[in-house]
Amino acid sequence: MDSAWDTLLEMVSKTDVITINDEEARQLSGEYSLVKAAKKIHTMGPEFVIIKKGEHGALLFHQGKIFAIPALPLEEVYDPTGAGDTFAGGFASYLAKKEDFSFETMKSALIVGSAMASFTVEKFGTERLQEVKEVDMIGRIKSFKELTTFEVTV
Repeated sequence: MDSAWDTLLEMVSKTDVITINDEEARQLSGEYSLVKAAKKIHTMGPEFVIIKKGEHGALLFHQGKIFAIPALPLEEVYDPTGAGDTFAGGFASYLAKKEDFSFETMKSALIVGSAMASFTVEKFGTERLQEVKEVDMIGRIKSFKELTTFEVTV
């Protein structure tokens, strides 16, 4: 951001979906509040703004709607290197498979990307990802659902 600001703004203006971390969102927007940062980034071009918060999850912003997911609590975290890239890859591959870019599909893609990233941190490099089977992904997605679904009785 410091060395190619004008080029960055030009690229952001041509982007439909931007995935950045919280520090980058604050720097790009000049806003500390992530809600305000996302609104400002929307005005720069992207229709969807995804702000990753590392071990604290991620936020998806679109047309005044916000979807928040936690990071999956893990007992063992060995190395977070590559988790952001794995998140982006899982997110993008889910969208490519679905060929649907609605807010609901974006929400699901966020979960898939986060589930993939949760495997990455369990070992070094790509070791854990090479072991992941479909049943593992299904289980991880179920864990996200259990973590975030609840009923309130009043």
